[in-house]
Amino acid sequence: MTREAESLNDPAPNRSKMLESGRRVILSEAEALLSLANEIDGNFSEAVELLSKTTGRVIVSGIGKSGHIGRKIAATLASTGKPAHFVHPAEASHGDLGMMAVNDSALVLSNSGETAELTDIIAYTRRFGIPLVGIAGNRKSILIRQADVGIVLPEACEAGEIRLIPTVSTTMMLAVGDAIAVSLMEHRSFTPELFREFHPGGRLGARLSTVRDLMHTGKTMPLISGEMEMAEALIEMSQKGFGVVGVCCADGKLEGIITDGDLRRHMENLLGKRACEVMTNNPVTIAAGDLAANAVGLMNEKMVTCLFVVDSQETGRVSGILHIHDCLRAGVG
Repeated sequence: MTREAESLNDPAPNRSKMLESGRRVILSEAEALLSLANEIDGNFSEAVELLSKTTGRVIVSGIGKSGHIGRKIAATLASTGKPAHFVHPAEASHGDLGMMAVNDSALVLSNSGETAELTDIIAYTRRFGIPLVGIAGNRKSILIRQADVGIVLPEACEAGEIRLIPTVSTTMMLAVGDAIAVSLMEHRSFTPELFREFHPGGRLGARLSTVRDLMHTGKTMPLISGEMEMAEALIEMSQKGFGVVGVCCADGKLEGIITDGDLRRHMENLLGKRACEVMTNNPVTIAAGDLAANAVGLMNEKMVTCLFVVDSQETGRVSGILHIHDCLRAGVG
């Protein structure tokens, strides 16, 4: 039997070793991040301030694993309202330096700080006075010495037995990039509403959808007056398809609501009654500016499938209606 076959037949020892190795790597990176948090200094604040003053774009660059981290940092900055894009250093040397303008700033990553491919980008920023923030693990490196602001990563061994694969260093770079992005957000008082402008799709967009984004308005709303006879109210209720009908005053204020439960409770001589005699007073409502997720929570709490939307709790005027299915279709739930 081959060694590979023996390993397949008795995987327990290997699995134990794999688990031990995985934990060791994670602990190594966690220790490095703790060291980074303790050693980060005023240069970080200067870097954030420099980038916050950038009126153009933040040009992020790096090569190899640092380049992959750079792409993520650029994406995070752009998605949080700070225009940014990634420029590959090799492509920069063959024309892409033209993507960098005088009102831009550069954020360059290199663990050694001596990466040859970054030479042209560094030289270009110095030639045209483009602010440069460098992130590296070597305080005496060319990148840190040439940068307007240098963020030096603390000394730390890479994870694993051979200590060569970029792991700990790239984790620290990513953490610094995230810290810069969040600090810039907080400096600009970046709100969830602004965040949603850059994330209209997917789960993030759904979580930040407002009631106004999903509600039905105008003639689609099932609304009647309190004096309307129930025969007509039932027609309105059936035609609009929400399973409810709102009862409004002449000024548009919501007086009450009629649901299937109200119909069952008033079955006797139902068609001989007026809407105001059947409706439930003071129904639960929600404001158009509230998050759709809050509306779902309220519907679950009150065990209802619809909420009328009012322009404000003070006026109580109806501006729309929201069904639980609208939220589920949008991915809010």
